Amino acid sequence: MRKISNSILGAFIAVFLMAASCKNSEKDSLITIKTPYGDIKAILYDETPLHKENFIKLAKEGFYDSLLFHRVIKEFMIQTGDPNSKNAASGIPLGSGGPGYQIPAEFQKHLIHEKGALSAARTNNPEKKSSGSQFYIVQGKVWTENELTLDMNKLGMAAQQMMSDPQYDSVKQMLISIYEQNGPEAYGNKLIEMKEFICDAMNTQVNKDFPKERMEVYTTIGGSPHLDDEYTVFGKVIEGLNVIDSIAAQPTARGDRPLENIMMIVTVEEMKRKKITKEYGYEYPVATEK
Repeated sequence: MRKISNSILGAFIAVFLMAASCKNSEKDSLITIKTPYGDIKAILYDETPLHKENFIKLAKEGFYDSLLFHRVIKEFMIQTGDPNSKNAASGIPLGSGGPGYQIPAEFQKHLIHEKGALSAARTNNPEKKSSGSQFYIVQGKVWTENELTLDMNKLGMAAQQMMSDPQYDSVKQMLISIYEQNGPEAYGNKLIEMKEFICDAMNTQVNKDFPKERMEVYTTIGGSPHLDDEYTVFGKVIEGLNVIDSIAAQPTARGDRPLENIMMIVTVEEMKRKKITKEYGYEYPVATEK
């Protein structure tokens, strides 16, 4: 009888542990970033476990509470997570603070810098390790297919070579005039407009390959494609994209710091994945769906 009882007890414990494990895996951490412009709701990816665990740990400890969005660039991103920004005097550039450690990079080809992506900031380091606390949320912009497949560096170099040839002096003067009167953006737009002329004149090609699966995202949702494969994307905004737009539109001073302090509070709520899908429309990948 004793052996039978132990066997039954062991089976019961195994079933209980399995059920508990299954119950936990049905849930996920819903991140809420409260700002003066509204709330941002986000999920963190299972495919980047080190970043996910670290962010949740810091958030639950209150590390992020009262920190500022210390760097804001319209049509690019909004950045936060510097502990030195808490109660920081106005006008001082920020962005060098952290918790004293870095996180190994966790690049995933399918996790890209689309609008609403949560990504880890970092210093220049060969391993591309992430800051232990600083992160940014992508705003970016919607790109054309031509912009994504055009190598602007090669086009600019070809234009410089062309302008060094005396037979293109008139073109040179025209481009210099555009740059001086209207700035670098207008100059770049003119180079794009003249792409075929420049390529024919210099007998060169300035196109580059761009992944088709990323092309669809960046030409519809938008984002900052030049950051892909350089910084770890570890989460995604599932509600509050308009809040990103509002923060990114704020006027800034030196160091891209907003003139007005934009403070945040970060909370974590455990919620069933099915409820997250129902309330926010986020579909979990089939491979990890519970």
